[in-house]
Amino acid sequence: MDTRETQLPIGPLIAAIGGILLIVSLFVDWYDSVTGYTVFEFLDLLLTGLALATLFVLASAMGALRTPVRPGLLLGIGVLALGGAALMVAGAILSSARIALSIEPRDGGRAAPTVTRTDEPPTRTDEAPTVVDEPPPRP
Repeated sequence: MDTRETQLPIGPLIAAIGGILLIVSLFVDWYDSVTGYTVFEFLDLLLTGLALATLFVLASAMGALRTPVRPGLLLGIGVLALGGAALMVAGAILSSARIALSIEPRDGGRAAPTVTRTDEPPTRTDEAPTVVDEPPPRP
């Protein structure tokens, strides 16, 4: 009876499980019945590609594919996917906090970006209080 020992590399296996979870998480409703694939324009495709590349590395490490894979490739893929996932988390936090970037033109024709909270209804600029409209301070 021929018994061959098959070794399963744990590093690529864990990375592949993470890649599968990443792909699945992009199909799950994140908020208001919106999935990750409908929220992101390019980042979702990049993360899916990185997850598939991780599965490719696992297949190569197990011997299913005969293409040589450099040892640092999995680390590079993981760092890129982690950066993408961090951007996804930051976007979700900013979305739930309702923080937006508002650009208003100045006198020089250049625009200056400002960060504002959007959980209050917007006020018109001609109705916004100014220093002149405020009563003088009490002594």
